[in-house]
Amino acid sequence: MSFPKIRMRRLRSSEAMRRLVRETALSVDDLVYPLFVREGKSIKKPIKSMADCFHFSPDTIAAEAAEMAKLGIPAVLLFGLPKKKDDIGSQAWAEDGVVQRAISEIKKAVPQLLVITDVCLCEYTSHGHCGVIKKSTRAQEHKSIVDNDATCELLAKVALSHAQAGADIVAPSDMMDGRVRYIREALEENGFHDVAIMSYAAKYASAFYGPFRDAAESAPASSFAGTSLADRKTYQMDPANARQAMAEIALDIEEGADMVMVKPALAYLDVIYRARQRFDCPIAAYNVSGEYMMVKKTADAGLLDEKAAMLEVLTAIKRAGADIIITYFAKKLARQVPNAK
Repeated sequence: MSFPKIRMRRLRSSEAMRRLVRETALSVDDLVYPLFVREGKSIKKPIKSMADCFHFSPDTIAAEAAEMAKLGIPAVLLFGLPKKKDDIGSQAWAEDGVVQRAISEIKKAVPQLLVITDVCLCEYTSHGHCGVIKKSTRAQEHKSIVDNDATCELLAKVALSHAQAGADIVAPSDMMDGRVRYIREALEENGFHDVAIMSYAAKYASAFYGPFRDAAESAPASSFAGTSLADRKTYQMDPANARQAMAEIALDIEEGADMVMVKPALAYLDVIYRARQRFDCPIAAYNVSGEYMMVKKTADAGLLDEKAAMLEVLTAIKRAGADIIITYFAKKLARQVPNAK
């Protein structure tokens, strides 16, 4: 059967018709809003590299979290900027650390809001890498590397400290092999059976993290220029690989991840789709800072409609198969499209 019996435009003839047959629907329930917390008091400071985003101190972040809850956003994702950094990022698991205090403040103010915490060392280390640095033990190799297993031990301490502070979900973003197993074992051994793990399972070595690294003060130290530690390619994934992402996700699920993430989102919609076809657990996608700022800057230049572009981008991520969308647009979507369900 073909034209004229079939006219595809019949199903596009009005807004009501388009709504009736729409295949993919965004919901505020899909959203997670990232928040940056730093040491200090009474801080709500704009982030220069990320429009409409702010640094908060632990005493001001609860009010922002309460606004998220009022908007219907179910969860926030916390990133911390400590006052002091060292070679191993010891402030990341400090009982009185900046994220630990922020969790406590948020949970006192809005206990129903889910608190997800980024579990990594890059914001806390003096060298800016996601793990412990050591000299390579390989013969004739005179270079420094990130020590995988030593890092996993510290990440488990970080995750446990977040759970003790009241986090609902811990989200390891480091891309060390085996870190989900280390974290799951630490949580189970200490009675935190209900704390979920959202693994950054397929995190790519992407150019789209630039604004975030400025906001989180987490870029690798300039002293690594010209070495294998000048970037994070020895542990984050090669953008050319999709089959490898499926192996990474499968391993993290086997080790105890309750949900998995693909990061970034827009350049990796095919990876999200493959993951959705293969795995039954919840799949998150991170609409990262560079993707966000591309829309913001282009809209500021008058070259596109920001709201329309935002909806198109987030719908594409949902259409690809993401159940959870981590995005700096979360507040804007919730305010402008409150009936987005």
